[in-house]
Amino acid sequence: MQRSKNDLWVGLFVLVGAIAILFLALKSANLLSLNFDKSYNITAKFDNIGGLKPRAAVKSAGVVVGRVENIVFDDKLYQASVNLAMENRYVFPKDSSLKILTSGLLGEQYIGVEAGFADTNLASGDVIKQTQSAVVLENLISQFLYNKAAETPATPNSTAPATPGAATSPASLASPATPPSTSPEKAPETGTSEKK
Repeated sequence: MQRSKNDLWVGLFVLVGAIAILFLALKSANLLSLNFDKSYNITAKFDNIGGLKPRAAVKSAGVVVGRVENIVFDDKLYQASVNLAMENRYVFPKDSSLKILTSGLLGEQYIGVEAGFADTNLASGDVIKQTQSAVVLENLISQFLYNKAAETPATPNSTAPATPGAATSPASLASPATPPSTSPEKAPETGTSEKK
């Protein structure tokens, strides 16, 4: 009897653990809170999507308003064509823009929507061309290193001002102290005037 009760508790804990793992898997795959029956599809063109994946969130002001349905490569424009499933209750002007953002420093990427000001709204089948590609971390690092290399100071030359109390060489002291020499043209003039 005691053994069967222990087996029951172990089975219950395993079941709860399996449900928790399933919930986390669905949440990480962005499969929760999907409603494909009430959505309209739009397409966006990006030069670089970075690590954006299907099922990624589409957010506006931090609120999920849609999902990335699929991503294909446009071999005519050489761009990534991203199909979005937007919820019907959220409408955006036609001149809205999209950008690929990252949750945190190294989090998952999602699409952010910035609403425009047009009178007409986006409808199913529309294409958004006002997009901003993903920021690639490797490009940022290489650009930072390149800028740092360009900012390195040049080697100090002799025209640099001397620090107070620093020892100076005798040659550097003698050069400014020497009086300007008289020009050689004036010396013969004085000699000719004496002869006169």
